[in-house]
Amino acid sequence: MSPTAVGEAPGGRAAAVVSLSGVSLATHDVRLLTKGKVREMYDLGEDLLMVASDRISTFDAVHPTPIPDKGKVLTGMSVAWFDLTRDVVPNHFISATDGVPSDVRGRALRVKRLDMLPVECVVRGYITGSGWRDYQRTGSVSGVPLSEGLLESQPLPEPVFTPSSKAETGHDEPIDLARTAELVGSTELAERLRDVSVRVYETVAEHARRRGILLADTKFEFGFDAAGELTLGDEVCTPDSSRFWPAEGYEAGRAQPSLDKQYVRDWAAGTGWDKQPPAPAIPADVVARTRELYVTAYERLTDEPFSAWLERTGS
Repeated sequence: MSPTAVGEAPGGRAAAVVSLSGVSLATHDVRLLTKGKVREMYDLGEDLLMVASDRISTFDAVHPTPIPDKGKVLTGMSVAWFDLTRDVVPNHFISATDGVPSDVRGRALRVKRLDMLPVECVVRGYITGSGWRDYQRTGSVSGVPLSEGLLESQPLPEPVFTPSSKAETGHDEPIDLARTAELVGSTELAERLRDVSVRVYETVAEHARRRGILLADTKFEFGFDAAGELTLGDEVCTPDSSRFWPAEGYEAGRAQPSLDKQYVRDWAAGTGWDKQPPAPAIPADVVARTRELYVTAYERLTDEPFSAWLERTGS
């Protein structure tokens, strides 16, 4: 879902400039531009400030209960992947400290302004989630035909690009490559998005595999920078945007335990909630377990304790 623009108060500032992390930025020289379910974007002049909160959403609804340190995990992991994949495609990351207000360090990045493309670039290496449900109905995923007889959570012969459109409200809608080309303006660009997305996925998946974690699927967002160069934006391969499975104990033919948001999705689905806003509060034990899963994912994938990220950013 696309973030919503925020109107300005008199004097050119957004009214009630308070980040979703609960940290006020009103005293800093920033202006709130857009606010999403988890992130906010602030105007720094030439660049932008991207702030990740501790909020969590399932089924396109934000729960009222935050997950402590979640925004910092997302931010630290994204920085790790920006560094790992910078030879594959340029990215919007500038700094986690320079020009970043001290109040939000650890959960905020200074990033380039991008003209974002109106598609989410989903890559699937395993058949699970909505892809599995689509396959059961049609034998395909987002219009991409697959072999008969696949099992839930089975690895695909090669990663599959299954983009979706960005919805202003409600759910993002799966689209095929032809529709992607219509949205981004050309078949050439749609194919380039597919190829770059798969390369980024493969780079991160191989890194994760060597650390005993399977990257089942993930999504990317791209835009063009001021020089017209295709650039990776938003977050990259976080527990919010990806499915991470421990390789130990993996077995095709069933749902897998995960180190990501799926744990909260499963809890929410089991509450009897109708998946319409407002989302229910999350109990303390689920909050604690979710934080543990996110931090574990960070530490196993980045080869460092989570505290190292906090120390580097002074948070």
